[in-house]
Amino acid sequence: MIACEFASPTLIAGDGRSRRRSSPAKPPMLSFDHQQKPYFSPPATPISFSPFAAAPPSPSSSPADLPAMYSSTLPSPPSPPVSSSRISTWSSPPPFPATAPPSMASASTPKKTFRLIHNDTFTLWNADIGSANLDLNLYGSHPFYMDLRSSPPGTTHGVLLLNSNGMDINYSGSHITYKVIGGVLDFYFFAGPSPLLVMEQYTDLIGRPAPMPYWSFGFHQCHFGYKNVGDLESVITGYAKAGIPLEVMWTDSDYMDASKDFTLDPVNFPQENMTKFVNQLHENGQRYVMIIDPGISINKSYQTFLRGLEADAFLKRNEVNYRGSVWPGDVYFPDFWNPKATTFWSEEIEIFRKKIPVDGLWIDMNEISNFIDPLPQNQLDDPPYKINNAGVQRPLNNKTVPASSIHYGNLTEYDVHNLYGFLESKATHDALVKDTGKRAFVLSRSTFVGSGKYAAHWTGDNAATWNDLAYSIPTMLSFGLFGIPMVGADICGFSRGTNEELCRRWIQLGAFYPFARDHSDKYSTRQELYLWDSVAQSARKALGLRYRLLPYFYTLMYEAHSQGSPIARPLFFSFPDDTETYGISTQFLIGEGVMVSPVLSPGAVSVNAYFPKGKWFNLFNYSLVVNASFGRYVPLDAPEDTINVHVKGGHVLVMQEAGMSTMAGSQSGFQLLVALDDNGKAEGKVFVDDGEVVEMGGEDLSQWSLVRFSAGVEGGELKLKSKVINGTYASDKKIRVKNVVVLGLKHESAVNGGLKSINGVNVTDNCVGFGVAEIDGLSLMLGEPFELMVTMAALNV
Repeated sequence: MIACEFASPTLIAGDGRSRRRSSPAKPPMLSFDHQQKPYFSPPATPISFSPFAAAPPSPSSSPADLPAMYSSTLPSPPSPPVSSSRISTWSSPPPFPATAPPSMASASTPKKTFRLIHNDTFTLWNADIGSANLDLNLYGSHPFYMDLRSSPPGTTHGVLLLNSNGMDINYSGSHITYKVIGGVLDFYFFAGPSPLLVMEQYTDLIGRPAPMPYWSFGFHQCHFGYKNVGDLESVITGYAKAGIPLEVMWTDSDYMDASKDFTLDPVNFPQENMTKFVNQLHENGQRYVMIIDPGISINKSYQTFLRGLEADAFLKRNEVNYRGSVWPGDVYFPDFWNPKATTFWSEEIEIFRKKIPVDGLWIDMNEISNFIDPLPQNQLDDPPYKINNAGVQRPLNNKTVPASSIHYGNLTEYDVHNLYGFLESKATHDALVKDTGKRAFVLSRSTFVGSGKYAAHWTGDNAATWNDLAYSIPTMLSFGLFGIPMVGADICGFSRGTNEELCRRWIQLGAFYPFARDHSDKYSTRQELYLWDSVAQSARKALGLRYRLLPYFYTLMYEAHSQGSPIARPLFFSFPDDTETYGISTQFLIGEGVMVSPVLSPGAVSVNAYFPKGKWFNLFNYSLVVNASFGRYVPLDAPEDTINVHVKGGHVLVMQEAGMSTMAGSQSGFQLLVALDDNGKAEGKVFVDDGEVVEMGGEDLSQWSLVRFSAGVEGGELKLKSKVINGTYASDKKIRVKNVVVLGLKHESAVNGGLKSINGVNVTDNCVGFGVAEIDGLSLMLGEPFELMVTMAALNV
């Protein structure tokens, strides 16, 4: 007798969905639309599933409903089932292409490369394990990978197993094997056929990334160990004196009274002083973010605890609140499956923000981290198949809450463990939106499929080593694939104490993370960027370029929110036909055409960077051009204060002035940087709004603008024109283009005859430098279409 019935996996592409799924249903919070038309029909030979014993569990199953075993296999040839109980094994059919470079499985697992390598194994069981540890399950679980084929070049698809249970995943070089200890075999295939289309299809299913506030793209500073309010004020002063932009000041749990959430240390961080400090930040155009942990201290004099008890908001075991232990000592954990718990959490945030008007929240320890190892009570706590937890088959209960804990709706922790950080992110995001009426900024350590819809992410507790510097790139790129584009690593390293050279090179790279924050622990050397002259010089230079590129970064945020595109991308996203890009993990793209090539080893003053075919212009020195007639490696000088950042010909970048805050630079008008390709053409766009309206590009057209730009050479003239998709906001705010710089000209007499009349206003040009023309004195309304024509003596086309 067959106890369960499995259908063919979901296939996703085009403009609709087919979701013929196995039963029982997935967790209720992942409420995807199942009503749209199929993308295409299943293949003639579908995947076959061979059930054994009972049906697989669902989040609503009781422990008695767990299966003895079930297995699913693909034909030609089928993979033999695993014989242990409570495990499902599924393997893809050979041959799996050797050219596949996906990042997959546990997103928090730091790897040496972005590309999968033979015998890679990933364990999915969210755990508080520092990201300085390679190849272990860490904070998040994302059972998704992208397969990029070399024949035909660039053909791409993605695969998601939507399952929140613990699992091991192995890549053998010829196939991928999943060993899952429960839940539903709910596979989704994303047909692409390009990397960007896979991302659009994937995030259409799991949720588009949340829009981040404009201010969050500035530079952030944190340290675990700030002593008092005076210490915070001295950091603000230090950055200002050094001329290094600082947008957001953070505090770790130092501010708390005995490590209790939603409290202030009355001696070192008293409310009066903290309120004055935060108000001063806001007057400076700066922001403030604080940490909170899920564990609520068990303390009858603690009002948050008492309100949580009254709301019956906490996780249960054996029908009583489960008692764990973290920083404040004994704690209860909010059960974010429970609507009462999300209401409780939202109200606590509202009460606290009346004391301290924080601009964002940092949610940590939400795997859930627990300082004790709960004893097992049944097979949920100690299942027969041991996933490779912590690399040593550590028991599921170690350093977390017990798997036999029960959430609201009779959901076992065994089934939904990996979803806790996701649900806390959603609750925190929604609470901030409700309380502020503005776009929320939430930074979460633990993540799951769809977390990007609510939160940003940092890569966790890394170390101040050159390896950690290098590994931050493939980890960052992985999160882009997982639909969490706002991501970065702790700049200069969190633990083990940094040094001047490492910190100097790290800020050069970190300045181009989507999320750029310096953070360290209390046992490490203080590492604010102004403490070394050479680091300060590198910070001014690298962050100066970042701040000039903020309109570009923000437009990429709009693309991420509307289409699911990563902000930081592997090179193969823009060059899928170039198979050499498939294995590159030491360089990356910002958007389609800005390439970052950092120094990743001590003592180096050059870097061997790969350049795909095209013209590449150095963004620190426009006269330095790499003209690659085919993809090739090029040795580049990289003095100690310099990182190589290039824009590919064919792109128009919208830039602002480099100011000490994100908004200061944008108020003086935009510059258009036109980098011509070999055909004398370039395209680009810009999205603008107030930087914090909840809906990014929403139905209210008065709240945003989108403008596209195109440039080309026709009959000896360079024509640059704009196409206004929606100009309302830009016109209302009188946002202007003040100058244009054109790259790709042949010689210094490239501009001849000046600038023609634009809308009846005559302006003159300033011609500068080899291969560069700068046209100043403009006052073009961004919200109105314009066409600019320049007579050119010669172009390198």
